[in-house]
Amino acid sequence: MKTDIKSMTLEEIQGELKAMGQSAFRGGQVYTWLHRGATSFQEMTNLSKDLRQALEERYEITAPKVMRKQESQKDGTIKYLWQLADGNCVETVLMRYHYGNTVCISSEVGCPMGCAFCASTIGGLVRRLKPSEMLDQVLFTQLDSGQPISHIVLMGIGEPLDNFDTVMRFLELVNSPQGMNISMRHISLSTCGLVPKIRMLAEKKLQLTLSVSLHAPSDEIRNTIMPINKAYNVETLLEACREYYAMTGRRISFEYAMIRDVNDTESCARLLLKRLKGLPAHINLIPLNEVAESPLHPSTRQAVQKFQKILEEGGVTATVRRTLGSDIDASCGQLRRNYEKTRKQE
Repeated sequence: MKTDIKSMTLEEIQGELKAMGQSAFRGGQVYTWLHRGATSFQEMTNLSKDLRQALEERYEITAPKVMRKQESQKDGTIKYLWQLADGNCVETVLMRYHYGNTVCISSEVGCPMGCAFCASTIGGLVRRLKPSEMLDQVLFTQLDSGQPISHIVLMGIGEPLDNFDTVMRFLELVNSPQGMNISMRHISLSTCGLVPKIRMLAEKKLQLTLSVSLHAPSDEIRNTIMPINKAYNVETLLEACREYYAMTGRRISFEYAMIRDVNDTESCARLLLKRLKGLPAHINLIPLNEVAESPLHPSTRQAVQKFQKILEEGGVTATVRRTLGSDIDASCGQLRRNYEKTRKQE
């Protein structure tokens, strides 16, 4: 088995090259090539042929293959379905905003969390991604689209904190000045509420934005749409969020999918205000995307506007997420799901 060299830090690669009788400088050259998108050691033309061959024998370089690519005619959003080396597929979405280009990446193949409104979790968890496979989504999206990436959101397929060590390594790699050098302040990490991992993340005091998928103000509602709530209920989750803010000083963003006749009532909005009292927070109201296998439907525009107004009058910043890519299997997991269905039929 060859070693995954792209999941290594600069210092680790320099150590590997030193063990091969090479200088740290050579390790830096290899690292630079990897983070520019080299897919083979033979592309590294400033290395000797003998060194390239030796590296080829010991290490592998991950590089995903574009299986499907959909570009929105409405807003230029691009959605990729990448095939990994083992044949599994993950999704990545490139979104264009006035402040720059944001890429939404996956952290797992499938998801074990079972949220009722999400296509990503249908079929459960297949496997967790490697750091290199997460980095590749950012790197090859930038290379294929020709668009510079300035922001990253870990909100694609999978629960990032379920793959904690890999995600921490990915953040180190993508933040590296010798690599893509994307600022930690330009990265958002989303979780459905793994309380112990939120506390572990807080201890690292990273300057990223933590986004918590809350989606309901009460245990009664959240239990029906998010199984994780039975392990860590709303109050437990919000207490961890308060601890996170106290340790990092970073305001938390709460994701709230607006689901018709489930969590979009006036009483839900007022209970949400009560729950969040004293916690600096931003509420991101998300128009629900339809998922064929789910009986849930998006709230009306009027219900979303009323919900937002109640929150803002209560002193909480609330915005409605701009809907992007509605014409290209917008809901996370749908493109992979449709591809897998087609593949099984062939």
